[in-house]
Amino acid sequence: MVLLAGLLPLVGASPALARSPPRDAPRTVDARARRGEELRKLFTDAGLPAVPPRLYLRIFKKERQVELWGGKVGAPMVLVKTFEVCADSGVLGPKRRRGDLQVPEGFYGIDRYNAWSNFHLSLGLDYPNRSDRIRGRALGVEDLGGDIFVHGSCVTIGCVPIEDGPIELLFLATLDTHLAGQERIPVHVFPARLTDAGLADLRAEHDDPQLQAFWKELQPGYLHFERTHRPPRVRVHPDGRYHLTPVGEPIAP
Repeated sequence: MVLLAGLLPLVGASPALARSPPRDAPRTVDARARRGEELRKLFTDAGLPAVPPRLYLRIFKKERQVELWGGKVGAPMVLVKTFEVCADSGVLGPKRRRGDLQVPEGFYGIDRYNAWSNFHLSLGLDYPNRSDRIRGRALGVEDLGGDIFVHGSCVTIGCVPIEDGPIELLFLATLDTHLAGQERIPVHVFPARLTDAGLADLRAEHDDPQLQAFWKELQPGYLHFERTHRPPRVRVHPDGRYHLTPVGEPIAP
């Protein structure tokens, strides 16, 4: 794939843990025994195969929701289920250093499937991504932190907990689709639903111009999916800003 001049990929190669997820781990097997039929029905009721070829997650911090979307290759996606986030930490805004208790905001993907988590089951996000690393260097921050997960239980210091029953469904869904061929399942994390009204509310609540500019930068990704139900392609400018190319548009040389 040819990139727009000067743009960088969002992430590098998938880590080994994502390539060899724990399909036969005891907690995975137990979760499937408890939730397998429920999961199959969720997808078939949405008009999808029992293992959809494509999945996509959206996380909304202010609304405390995780959305699971599914679809077929090349087709618009449908909303399968919304999970409630049961605890949070930090404030609205991106994560910029270790120990700030922040949940990241931006465009990520699942890079780990942990069936031995201290919080039952967990899905790791590839934070810090390339954009985070560039911005961190500009701020002089050497340690951006890491180990950001969507997980079970109901405690957090920067992760996204959805309790044990819901994480079993989400873990199995993403694991199965990954094993069926979707190498990287995108997870887009927004401060809130970035409609024009939602963005205006954030601006009224937070008078930091840099924060407002960052949220404005994220908005096209939210609006593109709202219009098309297709996740956009995401690349990164050398200065760390995100560049989104709507699906269906060619990426120019």
